[in-house]
Amino acid sequence: MAPVTETATAPPERTATQAHARAQAPLPHVSGVGVTTALAFFALSLEPSLLPRSGVFQGIVSGISVMIGYGLGVLAQWVWGFLELPRPQSRLNRVIARTAALGVVLGVMTLSAVWRHVGWQNEVRATFGMDPARPTVWVTIVIVTILLGSAILVAARSIRAALRLLIRLLNRRLPHRLSILLGTTALLFVSWWVFTGVMVSGAFAVANQVFSVRDAGTAPGVVQPASLLRSGGPGSLVAWDTLGKQGRSFVAGGPTVAELDAFNGGGAIEPIRVYAGLESADALQEQALLVLDELKRTGAFEREILVVATTTGTGWLDPNAVDPLEYLYNGDIAIAGLQYSYLPSSLSLLADQEVVRETSRVVFDIIHDHWSTLPASTRPRIYLFGMSLGSLGVESVLSTLSIINAPIDGALLAGPTFVNRLHSDIVADRDPGSPPWLPIYEDGRTVRFTTQQNALDIPTAYWGRTRIVYLQHASDPIVFFSTDLAFRRPEWLATGQRGPEIPSRMTWVPLVTMAQVAADIVTARSVPVGFGHVYSPAAYIDAWVGVTDPPGWAASDTERLKLHLAAVATAAAG
Repeated sequence: MAPVTETATAPPERTATQAHARAQAPLPHVSGVGVTTALAFFALSLEPSLLPRSGVFQGIVSGISVMIGYGLGVLAQWVWGFLELPRPQSRLNRVIARTAALGVVLGVMTLSAVWRHVGWQNEVRATFGMDPARPTVWVTIVIVTILLGSAILVAARSIRAALRLLIRLLNRRLPHRLSILLGTTALLFVSWWVFTGVMVSGAFAVANQVFSVRDAGTAPGVVQPASLLRSGGPGSLVAWDTLGKQGRSFVAGGPTVAELDAFNGGGAIEPIRVYAGLESADALQEQALLVLDELKRTGAFEREILVVATTTGTGWLDPNAVDPLEYLYNGDIAIAGLQYSYLPSSLSLLADQEVVRETSRVVFDIIHDHWSTLPASTRPRIYLFGMSLGSLGVESVLSTLSIINAPIDGALLAGPTFVNRLHSDIVADRDPGSPPWLPIYEDGRTVRFTTQQNALDIPTAYWGRTRIVYLQHASDPIVFFSTDLAFRRPEWLATGQRGPEIPSRMTWVPLVTMAQVAADIVTARSVPVGFGHVYSPAAYIDAWVGVTDPPGWAASDTERLKLHLAAVATAAAG
């Protein structure tokens, strides 16, 4: 019986030793589980989305996706071993990694995923009027994926090496598993602090510095105006060199009196353009008062139309939006804008949401307070305009009580962002039967939506004196991104609810669709005019005609102006 006793007591010691060895053992050089999940994530990264992508950009998306998948697979494998769960196929990774058949399978699956990707990309490109993807685009995708994935892998393994070193140091004083727990927790905390407190803050600081330098420049062909009716010109209260790059382009741009006369047959007057940059005054209140003083100086309150515009992050006002309005009113119009940031909207959307809200409210309140004291019979009609992040500012004004006693005449909001609360509420409460990309709200009494094709005419509905228009594309990821995409299919992908430019092969996949649409945000303005986040003069013309209802303007005039501005754009493109 003695041997039996020895046999019964020995295994616990060996088991403890083996468990400790397994915990100490390094992860496989190449994890079969990690490779499998990486492959799955690579295929998912090629799933259809809203916009066309270059091979390089898709490679970046795929490279990040592959390493997320690989990391999750390796983590799952490590947790399995750490918990000492059964591993009947403990040698499977080594065997699979050395099997030539695996390479064939992986190669076939990779090529199949890329082939499907090229197919839906060409469908989108055809819809957008773009050339098909080059046959060799898959080479670019694979190479960029491998290069970026390798770089991420090196960084990840460097972090893993640091973790192992920390655990070894803690092992001198603490039990092994407690060392792992404390070491991992400490590394995660430090990594999070470095990422949020150093990298993110540093990135925004660097971006702010870089874009502030760019803001000091002047776009080619832009010269200081010689007109008294432009900020930065003779007699202006705003110095030319304080307007910022986009502000200088705005006040120096637009149709001339001769161009307006040529289109409208004479009688044109010079449009007024007023602007204040970040460097024009020390504080927001002073900037806004400067804009008001400029409006008074130029006689803006004697014009037929006054537009208070909220710019995008860099201070940009889209010429596609503002130029058509000056044609509609033959120059009898004033437009005012103010810069609140150096950062482009994609970054301002993360950093400056409250800044744009406050800027819009302060500027509008100061202008509106003066405007409301003027005789109603002689003061200009007043409108709001905002594109992209600027539309968020317009919504903040529409949500205030300051306009109740002296209502505005209307507002145009183009490319509303996914953080626009009012827009989201209106779409959610739309009339039954209307799609989310072109909703009808309360029969169109006040708010209406339009897109590439004019949809503002609702014959059975009365449109009130105050008119609000949202201009949006079904393919605009900045409009339709939502964190809800992670676990809920969006209505805009439901049968019968899709917009005309959404790929037929695009389906909802949990988490994946959210990630794909988020990636589309990066390239939302790198697509042809009339798609994504790039809105055309023709669409703006329809929107402005609907919002302002120009006296004596006919449908034939609208078509004529569209053709004229298309010819102007063609000539400018060379």
